[in-house]
Amino acid sequence: MRQQGFSLIELLMGLAITGIVLHLVSPAFATLIESNQRQQAAQALSSGIRTARSEAITRNQAVVIHGINGDWGQGWRIILDISGKGEMDSDNPLLTERQSGPRVSIVGNSTVESSIRFRGQGESLLGGTLHICAVREPVSQHQVVLARTGRVSLRSDKAEHPLCEKRRTFRSTSERAVL
Repeated sequence: MRQQGFSLIELLMGLAITGIVLHLVSPAFATLIESNQRQQAAQALSSGIRTARSEAITRNQAVVIHGINGDWGQGWRIILDISGKGEMDSDNPLLTERQSGPRVSIVGNSTVESSIRFRGQGESLLGGTLHICAVREPVSQHQVVLARTGRVSLRSDKAEHPLCEKRRTFRSTSERAVL
């Protein structure tokens, strides 16, 4: 009587080949996931900035969007700036908050380093650029660009940027200090 199916050796060979292929593919898959997370973070941040501008125009009042704990990578809050002190005044009403899931490094130049303020007409006091940085290298993958007029644009220019290097050095130092 002849048996149907796989022998133990055939089954083990199939599992070994599957394991080798998964081992070879996993770094590329991780890179793809990180790239998608950076792109989603850039889109969400540009959408959040547009929302803050729309709120300022709709309410005809100053609105501030700022990084949680001064870090855009943790997420952001949109507040109605009644007192004129922005995020420093805890009595300003919170309009929206978005906390980021996976940590993505987002750094801004000096004008948008921790917050962006919109006037009631929708203009920003200062323009600036927020860079979404790669994890393993000092490269800005995506940029959220804010014009002084309040216009927000999303760019995907891959380029080395000193803010990404500075942020990466700071994060690795602070992570070692925690350990």
